[in-house]
Amino acid sequence: MPICITCTHPISHLYTVYESAYNLRLEQCSKCLKFADPYVEHDSLMLLLDLILLKREVYRHLIYNRGTEPRKVFGKSKSSPEGDEEDQNLTGRNNGQRDKDRWWLILKLACGLITVDAFIRWAQLNPQISADVSLWTVETNIVFLRILVGCLIETVAFHGGVMFASYFVLLLSDYFRSRRRVSPSEISGVRQQFKLSLIPLTIFYSSLTKLFLLFLLTIWRPSASTPEGSQYTWDPSYYSSTFVTRALEIWDEDKLDREWVIRNGLGGMATGFGLRVVLDCHPVFTTVVILVGWYAKTGVARLLKDWVGGDVDTGDMWMAYSIP
Repeated sequence: MPICITCTHPISHLYTVYESAYNLRLEQCSKCLKFADPYVEHDSLMLLLDLILLKREVYRHLIYNRGTEPRKVFGKSKSSPEGDEEDQNLTGRNNGQRDKDRWWLILKLACGLITVDAFIRWAQLNPQISADVSLWTVETNIVFLRILVGCLIETVAFHGGVMFASYFVLLLSDYFRSRRRVSPSEISGVRQQFKLSLIPLTIFYSSLTKLFLLFLLTIWRPSASTPEGSQYTWDPSYYSSTFVTRALEIWDEDKLDREWVIRNGLGGMATGFGLRVVLDCHPVFTTVVILVGWYAKTGVARLLKDWVGGDVDTGDMWMAYSIP
């Protein structure tokens, strides 16, 4: 059952379709009196932009409401008993189909995003070859395949650790809720409609932000030299304050790893935000879930670094970028 993206109250339908597919009316939430899900009228580009901006409402739309069937009114009253019974039967059939479609969507997202992540990791580990296609050899294909397999195994380990921790966190949350004797009507729609398959879907959606920025950095790498060919140098004489000088030196190329900041800082924040939406629990529990997933992924990466990297330095670089 879909939910209101504002207050998470369950709602039977998000919109009603009349004679034409383009003639529709958004449903109003009975609790907050707002439109249940205005994102049904937005295109994919708007959804992607709001997803990159980490908007809570677009997460709820994509995770809980995407693909739900509308109420159809064709020449009969919306409140007729025949129409209500038909809607209930259609909803029951669509729930099973939505579960299958959700797993198929997870598989498609996994194939695409893991391939993109493998290309980004390969470009970071082999900057000379990625900058010059003529240097591509058969050995390069083997290296890329090893990185692709390594990214796949790491992703499975991270998702497995997150799902394992989420299961126990939700059990603990239900235990405390039962001790407080919370009525079923007080439970949020997010918790009522929760399924374990929503966790990997949320993680993949959350990774779009970091992969988008990492892909841009892979294509357009910042130049380390001036247009004349000389190296950029920092001139501390512009500022008399030692504190300002040291603060600005943090942004130097040799001290700041932009890829690491995006992958670890922004990527971890986006994943935590997405899990906060789908688990509907305290941020402390979300942090614990992320740490368990990080621990599982780091343990697998430690086992794979020698095989994927091929040498000590490359293996250490692989470990540095393996933190979610």
